[in-house]
Amino acid sequence: MLVGLLPGAAPTTTLDVSIDNVRSDRGELRLCLTADPKNFPGCIDDAHAVTRSVPATLHKVHFDGLPYGSYAVAVIHDANGNNRLDTLLGIPREGFGFSRNPIIRFGAPRFAAARFNIGEAPDSQEILMRYLL
Repeated sequence: MLVGLLPGAAPTTTLDVSIDNVRSDRGELRLCLTADPKNFPGCIDDAHAVTRSVPATLHKVHFDGLPYGSYAVAVIHDANGNNRLDTLLGIPREGFGFSRNPIIRFGAPRFAAARFNIGEAPDSQEILMRYLL
C-alpha cells in the first residue's frame, strides 16, 4: 500500500477480462496481456507481459497493479492441455480470441487492432472466443 504513496511511483489500475463463447470446459484458457506490439500475440520474448492459465470453466480473469498505458490481450483455449495453440495446415484447431474482438482475416490481428488504453478508472474487456475447425 505504501508503494503507491512514494514519490515517483507509477500509478496503477486494474483490468477485468471476461471470456465468452468458450466451446467446452476441457483444458485451460491461456491469456497473454502485453503492452509490447512486437510480442503480440505470443508474449514469447516480453519480460513485462502478464500471462495467466486458468481452467476453461473460469471465464473471468482479474489483473491488478497494471501501469496506465496501451495493452492488448490474446487468449487461446488449450483444450488438450499441451501448452500451445494446435493448428492444421496453419488453421487453428483450438479456440482463440483477442481484446476488442477485431476482424480476423489471415493470421492473428496486429497489436493496433486489439489495443485498448487503461488509466485511472478500472477497465474491462469482453473477449469472444472463435473456433475455425
